[in-house]
Formats: sequence, C-alpha cells, structure tokens
Amino acid sequence: MELLYELDGYILFALWCLGIPVGAYAFFHALVQRSDAFTAAEKLTKPAWLGITGAGLLLLVLFRGPLTLFWLVGLIAVLVYLVDVRPKVVEVQRGPRW
Repeated sequence: MELLYELDGYILFALWCLGIPVGAYAFFHALVQRSDAFTAAEKLTKPAWLGITGAGLLLLVLFRGPLTLFWLVGLIAVLVYLVDVRPKVVEVQRGPRW
C-alpha cells in the first residue's frame, strides 16, 4: 500500500513539473501574437489573455502541487488558452486555406 502512495506522489510531482512549462508556453505564445488577431478571432483582447495566462503561470509557480485549488485554477486558465484561443488566433494569422 505504501508503494501506491509513493507512486501517487511521483505522478502528482510529474503533473506539477509539466504544468509550469505549459503555462510558460501559453504566456509566451500570447505575448508574441499580434493584438488584432485576438479581436479578429472574436476572443478577448491580447492584454486580457496576457493577464489570464500570466496569472495562471504565477499560480502554477507559487502553489506547489496539483492538490491545491489555486494550482488547478491556474492550469485550467492556461489550458483554456491553449485549447480554445490559440488555434483560432493561429488560424486568423495564417489566412484562408484551400
């Protein structure tokens, strides 16, 4: 039984270690995109998404581990950007495809 608790600890530590680079990638991606691409994709403005992803990254760094509610809020904020906003912004900047 002790082995399962140890395995659980390793899995949660791996999630924490993966959460920070994912948050940093989302913040950096929002930082280098054009401002008009966000409004053209009918999403929030660039400063709003920089604030959301920056706050999410800060929560991921400050609250150690996936067992805290604030850590989960930060991860969800970052994942919403990556799953919903990023594809639309990239599509708008790429232009029409055949």
